[in-house]
Amino acid sequence: MSVISIGEVLVDRAVLEARFCCNLDLCHGACCVEGELGAPIDAAEATYLESIVEPLRPMLPERNLRYIRRHGCTEVYQGSLYTKTIDGQECVFVYHEDGKALCAVETAWRNGRLPATKPLSCRLFPIRVRKKFGLDYLVYEQHAMCRDARKHGAEQNVRLIDFLEAPLVERYGQEWYMSLKEFTASI
Repeated sequence: MSVISIGEVLVDRAVLEARFCCNLDLCHGACCVEGELGAPIDAAEATYLESIVEPLRPMLPERNLRYIRRHGCTEVYQGSLYTKTIDGQECVFVYHEDGKALCAVETAWRNGRLPATKPLSCRLFPIRVRKKFGLDYLVYEQHAMCRDARKHGAEQNVRLIDFLEAPLVERYGQEWYMSLKEFTASI
């Protein structure tokens, strides 16, 4: 069986079996600059992101600021909300430092300048939340850009669900996460 149910959440077996440990020094933040769409977001996150552009102004490149002024920082695509990307690649909230793509939202939050961090979908990546039978369905998106994270996770024996414990707990709660861990102990 490739899909299991933990409470009211469906989880693809690949999520449970994957080993993953992101290493920004190797990937250089590729997940923030590759892809056609930005991060999936909900309406509350879209409102928040629109409200924090001004405090992020000192961190964002002028190119990004011009783009945000003209096009905004969020968009609707096929009925779902996403962060905007510049030329279908780089997220509008990206800035570069030491050869790495970094998130201005996350950096400002870590420095105590914002009340909340980047969208939950960014923090859950490479897990994506889809819908199946009206339930959340967690799938593992295996991208070439994350090859080093898979290798590092395998070498360190870090399960994807352990690497992403904090955002999984934020989304589904500690009790749900412990049930997930219990289930994975048996595989």
